[in-house]
Amino acid sequence: MPYLTRDAASIYYEDHGRGFPMLLIAPGGMHSTVEMWSRAAIDPLEALRGDLRLVAMDQRNAGRSTGPLEVGDPWGSFAADQLALMDHLDIEQFAVMGCCIGGSYALKLVDLAPERVAAAVLQQPIGIEATNGHLFDAMWRGWAEQLGATRPDLDPRTLERFGTRMWDGDFVVSVTREAVRRSATPILVLPGVDQYHPTATGREIAALAPRGELVEPWKGDAQQVAAATAAVRAFLRRHAARRPTG
Repeated sequence: MPYLTRDAASIYYEDHGRGFPMLLIAPGGMHSTVEMWSRAAIDPLEALRGDLRLVAMDQRNAGRSTGPLEVGDPWGSFAADQLALMDHLDIEQFAVMGCCIGGSYALKLVDLAPERVAAAVLQQPIGIEATNGHLFDAMWRGWAEQLGATRPDLDPRTLERFGTRMWDGDFVVSVTREAVRRSATPILVLPGVDQYHPTATGREIAALAPRGELVEPWKGDAQQVAAATAAVRAFLRRHAARRPTG
């Protein structure tokens, strides 16, 4: 199995197909792993197979990936892993598709490396509102409890500081509204429809982004999902080059 080793982290990844590369950042909250894509309404590993070079990964301390906790900048540490993986694969420019928490990771990449992200697709992005913060608090604390039980090297106080720092915010948490507002990256948003993935957050991302686009409704039935998949494919054809890489 392929791994990227950087500093003290070991990151599991998969690399499928040829064409313009797209980084896939899976749903699952803090348990964002390649396998979680099978639970998404649009699984790019199936729906877009043959169209693009698809790079999927387990995020640090999820699934087969491990590493230290960067308390000072949690979201930045995940973005550093993602960019390091692209460097490892000799990929300079790429598209990114994120689902659930993957939308926040994708927006962090757009903010940190706009020259490298050709386009972003956000499938039911998470969002913290006045009424749902407790859900995310319970989510990361459950992950921390599981991780701490298998990693005696991680101090409980470090886990607490990491989780609190990572999830202390609102909107998409990883970046501010101003960061989305100043982005020049084409962003396609398929909003969520539940408390973890508020419809209002998806709509707001698309409205704030200067090159934002919105697809809704898109997951009510198989016909809507098929139409949304076609919209994603068309969006990527407009904004991602067709040249083969790797």
